[in-house]
Order: sequence, then C-alpha cells, then structure tokens
Amino acid sequence: MAPLCLRPCALAVLSVLAVPLAHAQDVQAPVLLAQNARMPSLHDTVVTATRTEQPLSDLVADVSIVDRETIEASGATGLADVLARIPGIEITRNGGVGNASSVFLRGAESRFTAVYIDGVRIDSQSTGGAQWEQIPLSQIDRIEVLRGPAAAVYGSDAIGGVVQLFTRKGEGPARPYVGVGVGSQGTRKIEAGVSGAAGLGGAFDYSLGLAREISDGFDVKTSGVHNPDRDGYRSTSGNARLGLRINAQHRLDATLLASRMNSGYDNFSYNAAQPADDRNLNRLRTAGLTWTAQWSDAYSTRVSVTDSANRYETTPSPYLTETRLRGYLWQNDFRWGVHRFSAALERREDDLQNNPIDRGRSQDALALGYGLNTGRHTVQVNVRHDSDSEFGGKDTGSASYGYAFAPNWRATASVGTAFRAPTLYHRFSEYGVATLQPETSHNAELGVRYAQERSSFSVVAYRNRVSNLISFVGAGTCASSFGCYANTARAKYEGVTLAGSYHLSGVQLHGSLDLQNPRDLDTGKQLARRAKRHATLGADTRIANWTVGAEVQASGRRFDTVANTNVLGGYALFNLYASTRIARDYTLLARVDNLADKDYQLARGYATPGRTLYVGVKWAPL
Repeated sequence: MAPLCLRPCALAVLSVLAVPLAHAQDVQAPVLLAQNARMPSLHDTVVTATRTEQPLSDLVADVSIVDRETIEASGATGLADVLARIPGIEITRNGGVGNASSVFLRGAESRFTAVYIDGVRIDSQSTGGAQWEQIPLSQIDRIEVLRGPAAAVYGSDAIGGVVQLFTRKGEGPARPYVGVGVGSQGTRKIEAGVSGAAGLGGAFDYSLGLAREISDGFDVKTSGVHNPDRDGYRSTSGNARLGLRINAQHRLDATLLASRMNSGYDNFSYNAAQPADDRNLNRLRTAGLTWTAQWSDAYSTRVSVTDSANRYETTPSPYLTETRLRGYLWQNDFRWGVHRFSAALERREDDLQNNPIDRGRSQDALALGYGLNTGRHTVQVNVRHDSDSEFGGKDTGSASYGYAFAPNWRATASVGTAFRAPTLYHRFSEYGVATLQPETSHNAELGVRYAQERSSFSVVAYRNRVSNLISFVGAGTCASSFGCYANTARAKYEGVTLAGSYHLSGVQLHGSLDLQNPRDLDTGKQLARRAKRHATLGADTRIANWTVGAEVQASGRRFDTVANTNVLGGYALFNLYASTRIARDYTLLARVDNLADKDYQLARGYATPGRTLYVGVKWAPL
C-alpha cells in the first residue's frame, strides 16, 4: 500500500491549486512570474536569476522565496528541513540534524545545485556539492531557490538549480533581539544579535548574530550492530554583515559567517567490547567583500572577492577533508530603455586537502547576458565560456521567453545547457581517474503562471538530460582494486510541478505537487532516494491574537539503491505551529512536527526524529 499513501494528499493539493482559477478576477496588475514558498509582495526583488537585483515581475525563471518569518516558524530544524517544504525539492539525511544530508532539486543529484551564502560560493571538492548539515539555519534570514540549470550565469555545478542564502541586513534604528527555546530530545537553543544603521542618512549599516544549539538527539541507526547511544549535536555559529554607503554612487559590503557542528553518528565498524562515541566535526567559514558602483543611471558595476572553507572530520575513526574556494567577480550591467545588458569576468580557485591529496585548480570565465521587458514580452538570453585549468574550455547558454497573454497570466518557455566539473577527489583519490570529463546537461521547460495580490498559481513542466554522469564502477582504471569513478551513466530528470497560494476568508492556503520521473537512462531504473510523487499542503490564519497554521508533507515510495532493490515506503507528516505576542516586545512560538509520530525513513537503516515539540520565546523591541 506504500505507493498509494500520497494519493489523498495529492488530491487535496490539487483542489487547493484549482481555487485561484475559479476566483480569478480580470484586474490589471503586474504578473508575478515566480511561485514562492510564501506569497511575497509584487515589488519584491531577487538576485538569483541573473545575479543582478530584479523585481519578480521582470523574471521568467522559476524562483521561490523563503523569508525570515517562515524560517522562524520552522522551529528547531536544519536548513534541509526548510528546503523540503519548497516546490521541487526533496531531501535525505542519515539520521538527525548534523548528519550527512542531500538536497535533490527537481530530482537532480545534490552536487548539481550551486549554493551561495551572501554571494559566497560553498562546495566540497570531496563529496561534491554543499554539505548542507554545516550551514547554520539560525544565521539565515532569506532563501532564494532557482529551479532549472543556470550554468550560463554561474558556471560549473548549476545543473539542477541554484540556492542563495542571505544573512540579515541592517536598516533603520538599532534592533537587538534575544531568543531562547527548548524542544524534544533535550533540544536547547539560544540566539542573540543586533542590526541597524548609523551615520548620516544611515550610511553605515550592520548586522551581527550569534547562536548556540544543543540536542541530546536520538539513536540514528535502526538496524545492524551499532552503538545504541543517543546521537545528539552541538552547534555554534555567528555572522557579521557590514555595509558602507560612501556616497550616492558607491557602496562597500563585507560579510562573514562561521559555524561549528559536532554531531553523533554510528560507525559501521562498531565493536561492543570497545564502545566508541563516533562524532562528525564540521566547520564552515565564508567571507566576502563587494564594491558596488553606479556610474550613471544606466551603467553599474560590481567587484567582489570571496572565500569559503569547509572542513569535515570524524573521530575516533580518523578521516579529514578540507575544501577551500576563492572567487573573483567583475560584473557590469547596462540598461537602455527596455533593454538590459550584462558582462562579467569571473575566476574560481578550488583547493582540496584529503590525505594524500593536496591539489588545486582554477576556472576563468566570461559571461554575457541580454534581457528585454516590454510588459507583455520578456526575454532573457545568457552565454558563458569557462576555461578550466584541468580539462579545458566549456560553453553554456540559456534562452527564456515569457508572454503575458492575459491580465495576471503569463506563459514561459526556456532552454539551457549546464555542466559540473569532476571534483578533485573524483580525479585524484585512489578511486579517481585524471581523464574524467565534466557532467553535462540539456534542459527544456514550459510554464504557465498566474498572480494577483495574495494569490498565485503555476504549472511548470521540465526535462533535463544529463550525460557523462560520474558513477562508481568496477576496478581497472584507477589505483584501487575496490572500484573507480567513470563517466559511464546517463540520467533524465523530467516532471511537472504545480504550486499555488490563495487567500480565502482570512486563511492563506498554499501547496505544491511534484510529479516526476528521475531515472537512469541506461538501466531504466528510478534514481535512488527520489520519489515519483511528493507534495506539501498548508494553511495559516489568525485566531484572536494567535497566528496558527497546519501543514502536510507527503512523499511516495522511493528506492534506497540504484538497483531499485530496497524500498523506502511512502509517508505523510502532519505539522502544527502557532505564535503570539505575549507582551509588547516578546513573541512566543510553538511547533509540533510529525504530529502522528509516523515511523518513516529517508535513508535505509537510519532513523528519523518521530514526533517533536519546540517552544521558543523571542525578545525583539518594536
């Protein structure tokens, strides 16, 4: 019966999504072209689609926004848990917060999503892709998710899409805050910070934040010989974001984020006679400096230097890997009436230390873009050439078109190519092959979107074919007798995403349904840990002085292995949350996740938290 568990939820989501069609009014308003996790203002801006700040009404790309209010309502969870509630995203995790996590965007491998924090690229040249468990949710103020390939803008890695994470930006008078919370499994959290602006006209803005979170956790393994202890975590993080407006034309911005995560896991080599507390030790640091100049009403430039470092270590079992990325960007933007031109020079330097590997490489790129917005017609074209110090050059491109065929409605179409360079571990470890080539993709998508005031609806169909997919095969082409990496596989990620939000009699309804078929083209098998159907459905309203909400997260069955032999059953999770202002400057938040205490797995052999409760109080003077 597992394959059927999603059907009631899917029908409920479809009924919600149909509501805007029945109630749409013929009112002239800007068309919102991006479906969001929560309904933003029509005047909201995003930077992820083209790397330049643009209003949502100018975009053709499929983008979601998550604001601070939504993040806080998520309670004491990891970043991956918040992303799992966004259309087009699934997650897996080997246990609880702090353990290895993967994020599948439109079914694409976790390494196929380019991830940035305040414009600073993060990646692991060992595992490939961002190590999501390292990123502290407590420091994130806003999330932008771009679905679809974006290598023509961002270069390597953006085969499935891009996730941009932003910390808080200071503005207005000083606004301090302190928050404390407790939850199930011995979870305790404290955070504090201050943001604001000072100087003549608020020329200097600042935001500082610190957070500490501890949880006793739970036994993350469900079977096999393992340490039956509770695998908790301890997390400490902080960030600083500073801005200086030198004059009306020039501005400097500096960002810094640091995080340490110590979490428990269960090693496969556990010996009951000599029990050990196995620990993951994660460190993440990002830093960026940006100079923005508005030389005229039409022409602006941005120069940025960024640096990120992530370190992963296990103890007492000895393993250590460190990745460092440095980036240099010179972005030029020119506006001429309804036309928009961009040109960028970018350099990326990657370094990996994973004994005995001590290797580096660089990529130099030229990216060009053109945009047109006449109201009814929107065009976006991008081309990019990347030159890699290891495998040579790679060209990518994308073209998108949007047509507003009726008030509040727009149809969109786009095509694009993308690539992901092999990691340094793929090429130079004992399992590596120095002649590996980049994984490449060709994507096409069609969409229809509606937006009016607090209601929206979208349907997007996509197909993304990936060639030269790197997989682990038998021995023979590398130093290891166990097996080697090789460009042997092909994959197709195709599907339809329906998403909607509708305001009805004081209740804000929102939901999404993903129908997809991520599969290996050579074997015809469904790709591991990805369901063919997953959905969310939620409702928020105010009752007296309370804001209350409920949501359902549902997923169909998945396979834990590429051979499709081990089945992970489908599931539906019911969550409740509520908040109220208990005094002038104090807010109370309460959340219950997995209300029915559903027993389910995201990875075979690994437990999930079960029913959890979180209660927090935040002081933030008005």
